Amino acid sequence: MSRTTLRNLLAHKARLAMTVLAVCLGVAFVSGTLVFADTTAAAQRAASSKSFAGTAVTVTEKAPGPGAQDGPPVSPLDDALAAKLSRVPGVAAVRPSVDGLATLNAADGTPLRAGRAWSNLAAAYVPGADGEDSRHPLTEGRAPARAGEIAVDGGTATAGGLRVGDTVTLATDGPVMTARLVGLVTTDDTRVTAGGTLVLFDEATAQKLFSTPGHYTGIDLSAAPGTDAYELAERVTAVLPADRAEATTGQAQAAQQAVLVNTLTRGYQKIPMVFAGVSLVIGSFLIVNTFTMAVARRARETALLRAIGASRRQVSRAVLLEAVVVGLAASAAGFLLGLGIAAALPHVLGADGNALPTGPLEIGPRSVAAALGVGVGVTVLAAWLPARRAAATAPVEAMRTAEQPPAVQRFRLRGAVGLGLLVLSVTWLVSLSGARDASEENLRDAMTGCGLLVAALIALAPPLASPVIRLTGRLTGRLGVPGRLARENALRDPRRTAATAATLLLSTGLVTGLAVIGHSTGQALDRQATAGLGADYVVGTRSTMTGIDPGAVRRLAGTDGVRTAAAITDSTLFTGGGVREISGVDPATVRDTMKLDFVSGSVAELAPGRIALSSSLARERGVTTGGVLDVRLGRAGESTRYEVVGVYKDNPVARDALGFRAEVAEHSFLPGSVQRVLLRTDGTGSRALETRLRTAVGNNPLLKVQDRDQLVRESAGTMGDLLDVMYGMLGIGVVISGIGIVNTLAMSVAERTREIGALRALGMDRAGVRRMIRLEALTVAGFGTLLGLAGGLFGAWAVGSLANGAIEEYTLVPPWGTLVLVCLLSLAVGTLAAAVPARRAAALSPLEAVADV
Repeated sequence: MSRTTLRNLLAHKARLAMTVLAVCLGVAFVSGTLVFADTTAAAQRAASSKSFAGTAVTVTEKAPGPGAQDGPPVSPLDDALAAKLSRVPGVAAVRPSVDGLATLNAADGTPLRAGRAWSNLAAAYVPGADGEDSRHPLTEGRAPARAGEIAVDGGTATAGGLRVGDTVTLATDGPVMTARLVGLVTTDDTRVTAGGTLVLFDEATAQKLFSTPGHYTGIDLSAAPGTDAYELAERVTAVLPADRAEATTGQAQAAQQAVLVNTLTRGYQKIPMVFAGVSLVIGSFLIVNTFTMAVARRARETALLRAIGASRRQVSRAVLLEAVVVGLAASAAGFLLGLGIAAALPHVLGADGNALPTGPLEIGPRSVAAALGVGVGVTVLAAWLPARRAAATAPVEAMRTAEQPPAVQRFRLRGAVGLGLLVLSVTWLVSLSGARDASEENLRDAMTGCGLLVAALIALAPPLASPVIRLTGRLTGRLGVPGRLARENALRDPRRTAATAATLLLSTGLVTGLAVIGHSTGQALDRQATAGLGADYVVGTRSTMTGIDPGAVRRLAGTDGVRTAAAITDSTLFTGGGVREISGVDPATVRDTMKLDFVSGSVAELAPGRIALSSSLARERGVTTGGVLDVRLGRAGESTRYEVVGVYKDNPVARDALGFRAEVAEHSFLPGSVQRVLLRTDGTGSRALETRLRTAVGNNPLLKVQDRDQLVRESAGTMGDLLDVMYGMLGIGVVISGIGIVNTLAMSVAERTREIGALRALGMDRAGVRRMIRLEALTVAGFGTLLGLAGGLFGAWAVGSLANGAIEEYTLVPPWGTLVLVCLLSLAVGTLAAAVPARRAAALSPLEAVADV
């Protein structure tokens, strides 16, 4: 039986290659992602270890505990402590450090990596006895020696187009400053090599910015030869101020930094895994169809084996052995392709400037096991049903004909199951559509409902094939005899037609659903970005930990062309066990910059001790105008009773509540700060006005100056990522669907050799045969595309209705142009996939084909 199985595989090399390719893509993405993850993690560990090389112990300040005194704490890390640590036995050298965060402007004035504030590092250049800082070796120029001088790493200079001698604009956590770039350095800090930036100041300037004069944020200790780092850490801990400072080994610091970078870049591993899932799901249908057709085509051979003594178990094992061989070949090919994917991913994902740590490919047992498990597992599972069918065929029944029509009872049972699943999925999704709540539980239920809908469509595809293809076949029937024969060929075995169309059904349905949801969400975000906004420009902070200094607010208000400047302080509002957002505003200016629609009350009534609530918050707390509500603002220690002076319709600009700005700023986590400034101009915006506004805030890289169009583009930014994923999945689905159609038609042509020969003998020319095969492929592709389009639209409606609870402006807006292109692409794939089978069918000699047995 084993020899027979191997002979069958080698006799159909093309079919074997196409089946292997279908599984190979999924295996490649799985193994490639795992190798990429292992390689990135190893590179991060190596870079972190190198960054902390020579550092045995690091001393840092402990976070103040409960009951700590108000005001900024004074760091216990000073020169006196550094001198004390230098006398600890086993300490070879002491190097203080001052670290913080700073964001730069590039040479063209735009913020450099402003969206990655966590990795925009700043530090002091602390020279050792040799006059150099070994952590930041100089490559050009000199080290910063006084205020107004900085050095940056080479990657930062390249990304920002900066050169030694340039004047650079930067900011830490407040007003903008300028400094002269005097040197370039290198660094092994993985936060920088993973796409961050590094700015170095002289020691005194760094202390002033990130600590207090004479104090540090850390002290690095190197160990004397033969000294254990953990023993040294214990000795150092014994001399540190109790509850003020702590000691950590350099090895632990490196591990923590590697974990941090890995956590922040973990999302890069999800996209390839999505592609892997799509490939494997769609590819499994191709495998089922291929093995089903192969089993049906070899029915006489199977019957002969049964007649000469082969048991059902042997027949089933023979089919599964064939699946194992295919799976092993797919695993090997997929793993090799996955290595290429793993090597390319850091460059693809880092194309936006967010570079990832790179190093030699790490090929571990996990990746190899995953490739084998996925490749063999998916193939064997997909071949299990065809194997059972092969074993269940009685020898006499199989000897009667090479092609038996599907059993009516099984056909009806499948239709009944599919109808039941359809009713269940539709009921499930319709019941969720009224929830208008995009909670995690509801989204999970919606995904379950969509999964049931897909299963229902796949189960119903064979019963639906006949009526749908008869209806759509009227178009192909008008193309003459080849068109009518193409329609009848597609109707000959509805189960096979449905299985072939299932791959396009899945890819088209998935892309349709994502396209509709993505387009509708993008439109809603566009509307929401400016809904309730009466201002022409918004100046805001890029980080929640920074604010706009009062001087910048005054300069904005005095800028030519600005009619009204409304400063807003954003803070948190705690009420009823929930956390909401409150905007502190000045009643005199807010009416000109916000479109507030009050149901009751007025914004003019705002004053200390008074607040206005959005409709949703007022409804949730059961409060109306004139009532009172116990809330806690920001960092206030306890709740206070506030009078509700108004209720307004939900407004994304006003957030959940409005308060008197001076009072909100007093209790803000950044006391007295301003997070937004809404600007109403004398007329329409202009490039010159925007330039004046940026000048008013000193071109501060921590601040954004945006008009209404820029707000819309920013809100739609994530939709671009979703569309990229959508088109990637469409591409994968199209490739595998094309392979499936080629495979099915090639086997179908082989089965119908005598029939095609008869048609040729009766006068059909080669062009007619080619046209017949292509129209058959087009019919099958049209059937799968139609079901996928219907399922995708319904699923998008059901899931999108939940988004209406999270995005007030959400409405279903299908992107008809995109959907038409998806449909045309699916139909084109069906037609192109028929090229090789159609050429092979047309090349058959009538006499040889009729004589074929």
